[in-house]
Amino acid sequence: MNYESVYFIGIGGIGMSNLARYFLSKGKRVGGYDRTETPLTQALQKEGAFVHYEDDVQALPAAFTNDKEKTLVVYTPAVPATHGELVFFSEQGFTIMKRAQVLGEITKTSDAICVAGTHGKTTVSSMTAHLLRQSHVDCNAFLGGILKNYDSNLLLSDKSNITVAEADEYDRSFHWLRPWIAIITSADPDHLDIYGTEEAYRESFEKFTSLIRPHGSLIMKKGVPVTPQVDETVTVMTYGEEEGDYHAENIRIGGGEIRFDFVSPEKKITDILLGVPVKINIENAVAAIAAAMRCGVTDEEIRHAMRTFGGAKRRFDFHIKSQEIVFIDDYAHHPQELSAAIHSIKALYPDRKVTGIFQPHLYTRTRDFADDFGHSLSQLDDVILLDIYPAREEPIPGVSSQIIYDEITSPEKVLCRKEELLELLRHKPLEVLVTFGAGDIDRLLPDIENLLRKKYGVND
Repeated sequence: MNYESVYFIGIGGIGMSNLARYFLSKGKRVGGYDRTETPLTQALQKEGAFVHYEDDVQALPAAFTNDKEKTLVVYTPAVPATHGELVFFSEQGFTIMKRAQVLGEITKTSDAICVAGTHGKTTVSSMTAHLLRQSHVDCNAFLGGILKNYDSNLLLSDKSNITVAEADEYDRSFHWLRPWIAIITSADPDHLDIYGTEEAYRESFEKFTSLIRPHGSLIMKKGVPVTPQVDETVTVMTYGEEEGDYHAENIRIGGGEIRFDFVSPEKKITDILLGVPVKINIENAVAAIAAAMRCGVTDEEIRHAMRTFGGAKRRFDFHIKSQEIVFIDDYAHHPQELSAAIHSIKALYPDRKVTGIFQPHLYTRTRDFADDFGHSLSQLDDVILLDIYPAREEPIPGVSSQIIYDEITSPEKVLCRKEELLELLRHKPLEVLVTFGAGDIDRLLPDIENLLRKKYGVND
């Protein structure tokens, strides 16, 4: 890509920001717009990017607007087509690409490991990247979360041609990719505002499998309702927690630890210790280890990496872990994600009351899955339900958090405005508290953590 300048509309998104960092590393002039200032946009500014927060072309440096031959414009589908800057660049004839197109171009020039799935893709891709990074193999990685081991969502290598990337199904973005190894963690229906039907959603995953290069590999969770459409030279393998070509056995959970033996058709790797000890991470680890093995990572490198894996921020992210109170944050925003996360947390803390705060994400997702959300959240002992975070959507008449609330059967439940949350937590007895959601609930985390530390006298 022979551009001197790259401008991002929606630069603060987790996927957009790693591309911005990539182009900064290549010496390009990088700038962008985002709706709100966040720690991520502040970090990009410190790293040399121009970032502003008003939809105003006049505020842009001339370097981004005067030379359409040397400037690439990248946008996220979450930005409306009426966005003023997007309209300007389009009318002026600039080259405009979706984020997924740009990532696709990068993956085509490397051996790409692409992780797809309704849920699990950030954790699996992060684990895979860490397995490769700490080994003699190494990798580049474009991740959908900030990996704690590196405090970044971008990993670059000058010695490896492997690139790990999340394959996002939203807006069929993953159809721009060309995997060498593809992993599919799940295909539970989502984004029905885009796909219309569950069948169309799953068909998009089948299309994704058809993009795997000849002589590549597909590693798919056993039981996922996707029929691979692969080249006859592609190796198709299954995985699972306790079933599939790759699986775990001799699972031991206790004392805040999870250990297991990894089993493949070729061999067994015994006594793997999970760095982030939640039950769902057993199957996530199995998928990541399977991919790493196919890249030549050794048994001892695998043991070391899994033991030292710190996880991604907002994925089973432990903020407080004490006898008095446990505080966890998780990005789960789909009913199946919630169910898996709650199951894992209750397995880790079987004798403690688990209170969950959930912020629904999108009106359409709430409308389409209200019953399923209610069923998943009912696994909690206590539910605090916030208002819907709309993101890119306008309100839908009759759709609010109330339709989820009505389906929840937990012994305790309450509807709560975000502004009232801290006061509610101040007076509520808590043992294990978990925040869930993909909206802006993460902005409350510092205040919640401070409140809990003062309330329970936790100083570590």
